[in-house]
Amino acid sequence: MRLPPLVRDLEINYTALSLVAPEKVLFRYELEGWDRDWQDAGTRRHALYSNLPPRSYRFRVMACNNSGVWNEAGAFLAFSIAPAYYQTAWFRLSCVAALLALLYALYQLRMYQQARQFNVRLEERVAERTRIARELHDTMLQSFQGLMMKFYSLTYIRDLPAEARERLKVFLEQGQQAINEGRGAVRGMRSSTVIQNDLVRALAMNGERLAAEQTAQNPVDFRVLVEGESRDLHPILRDEVYRIASEATCNAFRHSGATRIEVEICYDKKQLRVRVQDNGKGIGPRVLDGGGREGHYGLPGMQERAKLAGGKLSVRSKLNSGTEVELTIPASIAYAKSSAPSPSIT
Repeated sequence: MRLPPLVRDLEINYTALSLVAPEKVLFRYELEGWDRDWQDAGTRRHALYSNLPPRSYRFRVMACNNSGVWNEAGAFLAFSIAPAYYQTAWFRLSCVAALLALLYALYQLRMYQQARQFNVRLEERVAERTRIARELHDTMLQSFQGLMMKFYSLTYIRDLPAEARERLKVFLEQGQQAINEGRGAVRGMRSSTVIQNDLVRALAMNGERLAAEQTAQNPVDFRVLVEGESRDLHPILRDEVYRIASEATCNAFRHSGATRIEVEICYDKKQLRVRVQDNGKGIGPRVLDGGGREGHYGLPGMQERAKLAGGKLSVRSKLNSGTEVELTIPASIAYAKSSAPSPSIT
């Protein structure tokens, strides 16, 4: 027997024949799938149930005559209650799927908003760098160049002592060098530090230059490892990553006394990870907890750059156990979505 959905009150009637004393017949019943044990009904000949959930049931009943003998075989009635649409498994699964889809959509929306805000801040930094570079070029560098021209005119004075002439030439060379450095700084502010968006190559060249400066008595095995397919980064963010990694590499070469230094770049789907590790003497816990040595701003500078890049920088080290500097940036703000993947080297 199949009953319709949403059955609120259910009454099951039963009886038993007795030709001697029908008023003394006793009953007990059990609804399999609902009752935990047999229910003593006495002489009552009906069972009442309310708000039964949709499933299959088996109603069993036994009778006892006036001599106290129970009919163990009894009788039974099998039936089921059909579920309403919102009680079906497919409806519940649909609700769970809809909830998961909503949570995923909210997560994607949040990541999109964070990426958009970060890109806006990056564009503001690009505009600010360009403005500062323009101001430096149009004001200070031009003024220095004019001043240098006036100093150059002093070299044509015939009565100028030889010693003063030589000193003037030295000052002019130093001044020209300062102007060239200023122009290089302006050029760096207007363009990316990492040429052609190849972060791996830039870090490899930086490490090779530092390795070449080591003496023959202190050789260093330097390697750059790449995991995943290379992805284009935003130019400003790429510069911050390069500066953090190059600062960590430079510290490893100059202060760790290591014989092996590795730079690992992982282009993961969820995040960009850059790790610099060495097998050197490590950093003491006091220096590490204090954020660096007093008067040195390498570690604080890297932390500040990581925060500006929207990432997280962690430094792990123990005495005589090497140092590991790891930078992680979420993929939503690290990778340039409009750019195609480019080849990399190891």
